[in-house]
Amino acid sequence: MRKKKLDENFVEKIPSHKEGLKWSIDEDNMVTLEMENKGVVNRIAQVIIRKPKVSYIHLEEFGSFIWPLIDGKKSILEIGEYVEEHFGEKAHPLYERLSTYFKNLESYGFIDLT
Repeated sequence: MRKKKLDENFVEKIPSHKEGLKWSIDEDNMVTLEMENKGVVNRIAQVIIRKPKVSYIHLEEFGSFIWPLIDGKKSILEIGEYVEEHFGEKAHPLYERLSTYFKNLESYGFIDLT
């Protein structure tokens, strides 16, 4: 019961893009995030194993639809309504998937949740 309450509260959170994160949308409406690899460990990896200074993360169909909806105003619940309208049954189980997706975006430092 407690876990369900936590998940209900989670969908009320409002995601926003991490400040300074660059992204673009191509002609097929697919989103690419540009993550700068900073820090000492990344710098060493860039020199030793030629890790790129910038990593490009290509979002899939759902992510590319969701990413532009993240505006710091809409809650995950509201974004879910757009996803439901656009994808229908293909998006189900909707809020379980969205919760996992937004937790992943936050863990990688792509968004903030308030």
